[in-house]
Amino acid sequence: MDGLPRSIPGVCDVELVRGAAARADAPPGALLEVAHGATRAADFDELASALRGPFPPGLREFFFVNTDVGAPELSSAVAREVALARPECVLAVVRCRVPRTFLDCNRRIARDTLARSSAAGEMTPGLQPWVQDERDRELLLERYFAYRETVSRAFESVRARGGSTLFVHTYAPRSIDMAIDEHIAQSLRAAYAPERIGSWPLRPEVDLITADPEGVELALPELVVRAEREFTGAGFEVSRNSAYPLHPVTLAHEFAAQRPASALCLEVRRDLLVREFVPFVELATDAERVSRAAAPLARAFAPFVATRA
Repeated sequence: MDGLPRSIPGVCDVELVRGAAARADAPPGALLEVAHGATRAADFDELASALRGPFPPGLREFFFVNTDVGAPELSSAVAREVALARPECVLAVVRCRVPRTFLDCNRRIARDTLARSSAAGEMTPGLQPWVQDERDRELLLERYFAYRETVSRAFESVRARGGSTLFVHTYAPRSIDMAIDEHIAQSLRAAYAPERIGSWPLRPEVDLITADPEGVELALPELVVRAEREFTGAGFEVSRNSAYPLHPVTLAHEFAAQRPASALCLEVRRDLLVREFVPFVELATDAERVSRAAAPLARAFAPFVATRA
């Protein structure tokens, strides 16, 4: 079992999903990464209690609308579906438990990174602007590099075996573009006001993120085609690169650019995975809705899971 990715408290959970015919010591032949997997109130509260702050009011509400609700459940369901279809397979699901409200683990972050704001239309920062205490910065960067090392090793191990990776994300139903600064909670409250929320663009149900900002395709072409076909056949609206490109500031881009045609990043709309989408509160996923989205993705992904040693 040596060399297998392992969970780290406060950093990531690693789930190894083994098919019924898989060897007990077989390493994973596929990776599903959930970079924004801190989706529960307990994730925010645990980290917030370990930090010194101070932080702007309403940050917990911001957390609830800015984390990938449903992505961990969707990833696990896909892995289980693949393991049933291909019982010789082993898949790893790596779920980050660091809330992106403080630090975004899907960013390329250097050890000398400082907190900063971002303007509307810009990529959100890696280290959020309200992280001003140097001890908080050190704690967050320690968790970031622990996560990065874990997922990097998992990605390289899977790729070396000829397997593939899914970067699984979810997004809010509407595209709300605003600055990330100390006023974020008030700004979001205004954006979600009943008289205003309908003015924001409705996002596609599924968006396949395949290309960088220059239009260079980095995703596994056959997986893209299969995912588009399977989701469409299951009744989902599917687009490509509508939400954003695979931006060079992201860790997913780093992986995909290093090993082109070995991965796929995608977004699924959160209201398709929860009982009811309500902003600013902790949301529970709906098992039937998660299963509906997982089935076509599992069918698309199953052929790209490696089984060789």
